Amino acid sequence: MKWRLQLCAAALIGFALCSLATSLVYAGDAVASRAVEAVSAGVDFKKAREFWSFQPVKPPTVPSVRSSKFKIQNPIDAFVFARLEGKGLSPAPPATKADLIRRVTFDLTGLPPSPEEVRLFVNDRSPDAYERLVDRLLDSPHFGERWAQHWLDVVRYAETEGFEYDRHLPDAWRFRDYVIKSFQKDKPFDRFLTEQIAGDELASSDNEGSTAAIFHRLGPVRRNAGNPEIALSRNEVLTERTDVIGAAFLGLTVGCARCHDHKLDPILQKDYYRLQAYMAGTQENDILLVPADQKKDWEQQTKTINDELRKLRKAADKAEGDERTKLNEQIEALESKMPRPPPTIPSTRNDPAQRTEIHVLKRGDWERKGDVVAPRPPSVLVDEAFPELPADTANPRTHLAQWLTDPNHPLTARVIVNRVWQHHFGLGLVKTPNDFGNHGDRPSNPEMLDWLATELVKNGWQLKPLHRLIVLSSAYRQSSRSPISETAVKLDPENRLLWHYSQRRLSAEEIRDTMLAVSGKLNPRVCGPSVMVPVDKELVELLYKPSQWEVARSADEHYRRSIYLIAKRNLHLPFMEAFDQPALLTSCGRRESSTHAPQALEMLNGKLSNELAAAFTERLERETGGSRRKIIDQAYWLAIGREPSSSERTLATAFLKEQPLKEFALALFNLNAFLYVQ
Repeated sequence: MKWRLQLCAAALIGFALCSLATSLVYAGDAVASRAVEAVSAGVDFKKAREFWSFQPVKPPTVPSVRSSKFKIQNPIDAFVFARLEGKGLSPAPPATKADLIRRVTFDLTGLPPSPEEVRLFVNDRSPDAYERLVDRLLDSPHFGERWAQHWLDVVRYAETEGFEYDRHLPDAWRFRDYVIKSFQKDKPFDRFLTEQIAGDELASSDNEGSTAAIFHRLGPVRRNAGNPEIALSRNEVLTERTDVIGAAFLGLTVGCARCHDHKLDPILQKDYYRLQAYMAGTQENDILLVPADQKKDWEQQTKTINDELRKLRKAADKAEGDERTKLNEQIEALESKMPRPPPTIPSTRNDPAQRTEIHVLKRGDWERKGDVVAPRPPSVLVDEAFPELPADTANPRTHLAQWLTDPNHPLTARVIVNRVWQHHFGLGLVKTPNDFGNHGDRPSNPEMLDWLATELVKNGWQLKPLHRLIVLSSAYRQSSRSPISETAVKLDPENRLLWHYSQRRLSAEEIRDTMLAVSGKLNPRVCGPSVMVPVDKELVELLYKPSQWEVARSADEHYRRSIYLIAKRNLHLPFMEAFDQPALLTSCGRRESSTHAPQALEMLNGKLSNELAAAFTERLERETGGSRRKIIDQAYWLAIGREPSSSERTLATAFLKEQPLKEFALALFNLNAFLYVQ
């Protein structure tokens, strides 16, 4: 009895201490809040706007280059080579034609050139051969697939909601297809942005706007005990949507101002919630793409099953032992009978009746509401006289999109041209693509960044002319294999001045897609529902419900391009994860490119690489008639885009005398020449 009294006393003391600590925290918050308000009131936004990224974009004068050793193809070269000349550095010589076609084909399509395409280009002596190659690649149906993946990384694209339940978002793949088609037809970026932020508010008869607005549904969502409407979930959803708009379109870490004024950038906590207020009325809206009678039948079947499920779950909560087990089995059996949803657009709508009143939250705590705010852009990016919109403004996100796409906006065009530059050169002119603030990187060539941003707006926000300009430049066409200059390395170890082309490793998707293409197994079908491929049973059993992973019945579907594989938050394919596929939880502005042992294990011992090496073997035997020399030559042409050197041919011949052809095919998948673009 004595020890019980001691425990009770200890618990009471602990509770009292916790209460005291809580009181102190709240008191501290009050002091901190007053301090923050005092600091906020003293922010000199006029001075803050002197920071480079908050300055208006001004078209600079294209510099001149004196030395004739710099070959100027277009103004990009003038900006790059003027910097090199000023540092006393020389550019690398041009890449070989074989290297160049492989580089630009991967950059624009994410797939390797065929042997026939390489031979044709290498042997084409006409002065416009490269320009015609670039134009063909920009028109390729694979261009949209390649560049969509970059954007999907930025907008944290996933088809499930994450957290414990990882509920699937029906037909979220429609957003992925929307992005592919938008890049393919070179939809102007200002329209592309507007449709994602406010597509459901735009008048549209073809549902394209509603499909684009799936953007707001792509983030992780916490479904608490099946109740999607509790205030905490709503606050988390609004927070996540605000953060991604800051990262993806503004290139600013606005999320750092959720709990207090931004420590590094002139973004007030009040500004954060004003930005959030544009989405206060944004609600989920699943649009069923079926006639009314089919929709009614589905709703009735679903309602009947859900009503029964509620009864069973209520009974299971009260039951114990065998009875509870039996009820849970009944629940699972009934859930399996739930009719598949009809074709759906998991979009949003602006519902004034369900608008969430937006408060400045003390310490970001949704239960500690401060001042009420209404929609307004961050103060540092607008004039002091810029008013808050009325909280009940019709189509508030359209107003947000109009502000973002104003030609005079200091960030929007800079941010997107920097993303394009990054994916062609490995590093952006600003190497922190989601952070153009004080803590982010400074541009390596600010004049060129502004010139590119100006050109983008002048050309109607279309991105394909920008791609063309970049890949036609002499800077892009430099060799990555030239002897390294010790002076250049000392002055510019990161190659920010672009004194040579930096080789890059292929992304996870490119490696898988290239193995599919080389082996002859690639299924070229485009768009449509996402694919689930076979994975280890142990991974499936870790899911909330193993039924969430339904492998595509047709084996041909397993060989589609990687962009069509389902993006599920709670199950990542080991191969893709090994090669740095992002986690899909937040915006990924730039992927890491790591090197570690599991990658070699996947490439040498993995099921996928061995399966495709076997298919590659069959293709080589089928296309060469079994001649060893022809097999070696064809293998190199398919896998690497060139014929083998004499030493490579000698080594391959010796290898094939002792090892089966499949091992040779697998060895080619593991060559640096296969995994890297020069």
